[in-house]
Amino acid sequence: MTTGTVTVAVCQFAPVDDRAANRERIGELVARAAQRGARLVVLPEYSSYFVDPMDETLAANAEELDGAFTEWLRELAGRHGAVIVAGLVERADAGRIRNALVAVDGTGLLAVYRKQHLYDAFGQSESRWIEAGEVGGAATFVVDGLRFGLMTCYDLRFPEVARTLVDAGAEALVVPAEWVRGPLKEHHWNSLLAARAIESTAYVVAADHPTPVGVGHSAVIDPQGVAIAGVGTGEGIAVAELDAEAVARVREVNPVLRLRRYRVVPR
Repeated sequence: MTTGTVTVAVCQFAPVDDRAANRERIGELVARAAQRGARLVVLPEYSSYFVDPMDETLAANAEELDGAFTEWLRELAGRHGAVIVAGLVERADAGRIRNALVAVDGTGLLAVYRKQHLYDAFGQSESRWIEAGEVGGAATFVVDGLRFGLMTCYDLRFPEVARTLVDAGAEALVVPAEWVRGPLKEHHWNSLLAARAIESTAYVVAADHPTPVGVGHSAVIDPQGVAIAGVGTGEGIAVAELDAEAVARVREVNPVLRLRRYRVVPR
């Protein structure tokens, strides 16, 4: 059983179509989060570069996994003694990109996740620009003894992704997002964050874009589905302490992971 606590911060900000400006804003947010004691700082999907609506500039501004953006995060993490998770527009073949997450500390990459479920819904066509990540794996990393698992935005609507992560030992799910606004979308976001926490008996640490593009409401949810920290609709930071013993207690009282009779098999 894991013991100990980890202070986490979710940073809600609006990435723009200027890579240098995004790095500058991330630097400010990470510094503020670290001042509040955060050992893990979570930033939204598309933190390195974002344009709405999506267009060819995504590929033009994509970077390699070990490119300038990731190196900047490594330096920033080392400076503040933290682990940083952020969305990276990663270069792919044939003018497309991968919607990636990187978890970085001062030594380099700890984990990489590429979005598995592309947002071809609610009138959007993410697959026009993006190459889906491979299924079947689980991207996890450890901070101060607590294991975190990575997933992205639209993946939240697929409980199998969270199941795969907890099967790999995750006690907290990290969900960077750009949750597009629309009818009932805020309700869906809040409901699904709570559902993934409850069914996984795990913390959920979610960072969204603010309005008017996203819905905001970045949050930290406990293993019983209760929001213990959050941001409204504008830019901001929320900080919370995750307790590994709380995960163990909930899983003892509500052993759904042990009692389930189905397993996840990729299609």
